[in-house]
Amino acid sequence: MKKKHVAVLMGGFSSERPVSLSSGNACAAALEAEGYRVTRVDVARDVGRVLAELKPDVAFNALHGPFGEDGAIQGVLEYLGIPYTHSGVLASALAMDKDLAKIVAMSAGVPVAPSLVLSRFEIGNEHPMEPPYVVKPVAEGSSFGVVIVREGQANPPQILGSAEWVYGDRVMVERYVPGRELTCAVMGDRALGVCEIVPLGHNFYDYDSKYEPGGSKHICPAELSPNIYQKIETLALRAHQAIGCRGVSRSDFRYDDRLPGEEGVVWLEINTQPGMTPTSLVPDIAAQAGIDFGALLSWMVEDASCSR
Repeated sequence: MKKKHVAVLMGGFSSERPVSLSSGNACAAALEAEGYRVTRVDVARDVGRVLAELKPDVAFNALHGPFGEDGAIQGVLEYLGIPYTHSGVLASALAMDKDLAKIVAMSAGVPVAPSLVLSRFEIGNEHPMEPPYVVKPVAEGSSFGVVIVREGQANPPQILGSAEWVYGDRVMVERYVPGRELTCAVMGDRALGVCEIVPLGHNFYDYDSKYEPGGSKHICPAELSPNIYQKIETLALRAHQAIGCRGVSRSDFRYDDRLPGEEGVVWLEINTQPGMTPTSLVPDIAAQAGIDFGALLSWMVEDASCSR
């Protein structure tokens, strides 16, 4: 059977452009090795025209951040009638808004940390909640703009009110959950496994620890009791389904193992366009499940569609 022509969408113009280029090039090379005809598309404002002329069988979406995983490019692909990987318009937009995603996940029985959404200018010089807490942009990825306010810190982060802040005016203030950093990949209707992330030389799993070689250690599978491991898989699949995701997603958790039973498991967010760089988590988790990188990407291409 003739393999499909796949346009790998990468780059774009969000703050996550470098990550997307790394993901896209890794995916393009692997798909070529699987026998697909691949065209690399560095996405610009004329992407609709480029794709209309290119007429690929499938668009592999390797974009990250605004315009790539928030429903925008998905809408363009729907108009063009080009089947595409990952989640559709509504699920992408919903998952990109951390506050709305938490509301939907919580309604499906997924435990989340207490939080509130404010304008960054409302925070001023008084803590919006008792420290420790985390401030994060409502619609960014790759830990851009994430600030941890520690117990005993006198004032909120002053960068929030400064001109240096470039991550939008709406921010989420979320109760800090101590403990272990865990993540779980979902592929279709199946949880692939849980991985623990241990940042090396960093206070938390920030941009550098995500993407610098040696910035973090992945323990796959995570060393957890069977009931906690299965609980996280169940919650990741539940969030994936409640938000309406398709293809591959990745849910991030914190686990405070000082608390009894499953009390310490807290869902943070879902990633509908998880990274596919050489240091990314989903390829590691899939490999532990017996699915190599090429097979994972081939499944994603064959799963691609519109209107779902």
